Amino acid sequence: MRTVVYDTGALLAAERRSPALLALHDELTAAHIRPIVPVVVLAQAWRGGPQHQISRLLKGCDIRPDDERTGRAAGIACGSSQTADVVDAIVVATAVQHQASVVTSDPEDLNHLADSIGIKIHFFAL
Repeated sequence: MRTVVYDTGALLAAERRSPALLALHDELTAAHIRPIVPVVVLAQAWRGGPQHQISRLLKGCDIRPDDERTGRAAGIACGSSQTADVVDAIVVATAVQHQASVVTSDPEDLNHLADSIGIKIHFFAL
């Protein structure tokens, strides 16, 4: 596996101390794989306060800023799928750009976006 992208559900699972997410993250870390977290995912999950579990998880991740290429790809995915969920579309666009799998609590919505642009993505459902 090259890498994975965490969606908002993955960060929220970390905050809940989900055994499945924490075990997967430990496995990725042991394999020297740094999950990617698009900055909009962080914005959607972060609500201030300590959020210690998310902070701990993020230490082993690469936070990626979005750029024009990602924005255009996400916009195309939103248009093709007739959805307005820009964060999910950015997760899909990021996964495509990095040939990555996605760790998510919502594989159906993300798969709908990927299918709408003719892309197959492997999902780890939480």
